[in-house]
Order: sequence, then structure tokens, then C-alpha cells
Amino acid sequence: MRLLDAVLRKGLPLEAALDGAARDLKRPDDRGLAHAIAAETLRRLADLDALIDGATAKPLPADARARMALRIALVQALALDTPPHAAISTVLPLVDGGPRRLVHGVFGTLMRRKVSLPGVPGLPAQVAQRWARAWGPAVVDAAAASIAAPPPIDIAFPPETVLDLDGVALMPGHLRLARGTHVPGITGYGEGRWWVQDISASIPARLLGAGKGRIALDLCAAPGGKTMQLASAGFAVTAVDSSESRLARLSENLERTRLRARVVAADVMGWSPAEPVDAILLDAPCSATGIFRRHPDVLHRVRPSAIAALSDVQSAMLDRAASWLKPGGQLVYSVCSLEPEEGEEVASAFLQAHPEWTVDPVRAEEAAPGMVPGSAGFLRILPGTLAGAGGCDSFFIARFRRA
Repeated sequence: MRLLDAVLRKGLPLEAALDGAARDLKRPDDRGLAHAIAAETLRRLADLDALIDGATAKPLPADARARMALRIALVQALALDTPPHAAISTVLPLVDGGPRRLVHGVFGTLMRRKVSLPGVPGLPAQVAQRWARAWGPAVVDAAAASIAAPPPIDIAFPPETVLDLDGVALMPGHLRLARGTHVPGITGYGEGRWWVQDISASIPARLLGAGKGRIALDLCAAPGGKTMQLASAGFAVTAVDSSESRLARLSENLERTRLRARVVAADVMGWSPAEPVDAILLDAPCSATGIFRRHPDVLHRVRPSAIAALSDVQSAMLDRAASWLKPGGQLVYSVCSLEPEEGEEVASAFLQAHPEWTVDPVRAEEAAPGMVPGSAGFLRILPGTLAGAGGCDSFFIARFRRA
């Protein structure tokens, strides 16, 4: 309940709220269960609320404790295979001194009706409407289908590495494993032979090519997947991020993989390199609505005002970073967002403000099969891409070149 309150009322990311919300849980499996219940509730929230509203005389307030308790009980019974008597017994203490009889009665009514959750979850109405305006109803349907289950696990590795693992290779240096695989137990993890990275997230660094003899900046770099890609491709990399805690994880990943990069704790808007560089990768701060399969909380906490504010941040970062490149240098701008305000509109405004820059079009052979660059030379990865292979995160990626 603390986790759901942190996301739905306070607007916090689920992962960021976990330590505080689960502070009383000492066992990792208990923390994992709490996280799983909250994440599945957020994945199925619209459908859970529809069931609740169909069994009450009048709708409960969205933030009512009774509604929250019913969501938690129902998701356990209908999605996590918890016996109904156990599911209800875990939530009744949450409403002691309050609407205990209401919660028990509504839950019992729904269990007697033998209700079930739909195979394809419903998206929050405001999200479905926004994405329908931007991309059309087919993409909304694909997004709903893709959130029905947690995604598979993708791992990336240096080009010369050979892994003896069962999986599907969608691109060189990439392997897709079955969902639910326990990452630390996979062969080669402890030896640093690979790192976890969705196939979509691997594309931006790939677009900078081979790095031998070239200097690159990875801006907003933590937790380090793109930094490791650039380092393994031969770039001399400086990784910049404002979060020292996230940089600590980046440094741990570099140490584990035995890859080298200079790590700088700084705000991009207040820092600058000592000299111009050959390549810049700006994986900019964004709404992260494109990674809703992994983080369903974004569907419920990201508002249009936040999208507008983040697009302004991205434009400012692009303007600043543009002056750090050598003539002929390349700049890749990417966001894991499904909002055109954060992708296409920012890229177009950058080109209008900087006539000395041109689009360096993404070629189809530089992306995974099924990822199709648009006519403007940008790559927009939408829900439904690679659906037959387990899907992928949604991204916008643009590559620019300085005259």
C-alpha cells in the first residue's frame, strides 16, 4: 500500500519508492513479493478498478483505502495465483477501524462471480487517448498487448565476446533470454562478460560506430549500459551524470566488465569538456513512457506538464552539447519516451536553431530487423515492434552531424 500510494498519490517512481516503502521488510523475498504485487497492480489498474466499480453501489474515491486494499487483494487472487482466502486476509488489517466489511463483501462478491482479468490489459484512459492522437489506435492496441506480461531479458556484450548461452540473437552483440531468468545466476555475469540492456536501448551507441582513436561523451550516462557499449567499441569515453548514487552503480558495472571510462559527477548544464570531442551520446532525461512494459508506474504518474518540462530540458541540453563537438562530429540524441514532444519536436527544433547541423540518417541495417527509420532519418521505435520476438522498449533516436 505504501508503494502504490507513493506512485499514485505522490508521483514517485516505483523503484525509487521501494526502499522507503519496504523499510520494515528484512528478507529479500518479502521485498520482492511487495514489489511484484505493486507492479502487477499498476500493470492491471484500469481492469482492477473496473471490477471494483462493478461490485459497489457507488464508485469509491480513487484514493480511498478500501479501493487500494481491494486492488491489492484482487491482483493477488486473479494475477499472482494467491488463494483467495490468503489474498483477502493480507489486506483486511489495512482497513482495521475502517471499511473492513465493505472490502470483505466486495471481494467475496467478485470471487463468487468467478471474475477474471482480461488477457490484454486496459491502459489508463488519458494515456490511451494521448497515444491514439500521436500514433493511432493500432499502436495503442499494441501497447496494451505488450504490457500483459513482464518483458524478456536482453543482454549485451562486446563484439569479440562469444557466449555459450541459450537465447535469441536479434543483432550482433545481443542475446535475448527468457523472461524471469535470474540475472546473477547466468553464466558470465560475475566475470563481467555481458550486461543487461534492452535491444532498443542498445541502438543509440551503435549509431556512433567504431571508436578506435575517437573521444566520446556519454551524457546522462548512468547506470552505464551505453558507456560500456562505447568503451567496448574502442572509444575513449567520459561518462557524465548528476546522480552520484547512479554513478556508483555505473562504476561497479565498469569494474565488473573490466571496461574503462572516465566518470564525472556533474550536471550537464553546468559542466563542459576541456576540449572538443568526436562523438556525443545524449540519452536525455525524459518521461520514460517508452519503458512502460518494465515500469508500469510511468503510465500513472507522468503528466503532460512533466512531458513539456522535460522536452525543454532536452532542448537545452542539446543546445549546450552541440558546441562541444569537433567539425564533422556526430551527436546522437535519444529518449525512452513515447511522446512526440520529447522526440520529433525537440529534434526538429534543434535543426531549425542550428543550421550548421544536419540529420545523419539512421539506416535500416544499423537497427534490428523490424525497426524502420522514418523518412526524416530519425528512428522511432513504437509498441508492436519485434512483437513476435518478445517486443522491445519504445525509443526515439536521432543522429546529427556537424558541418
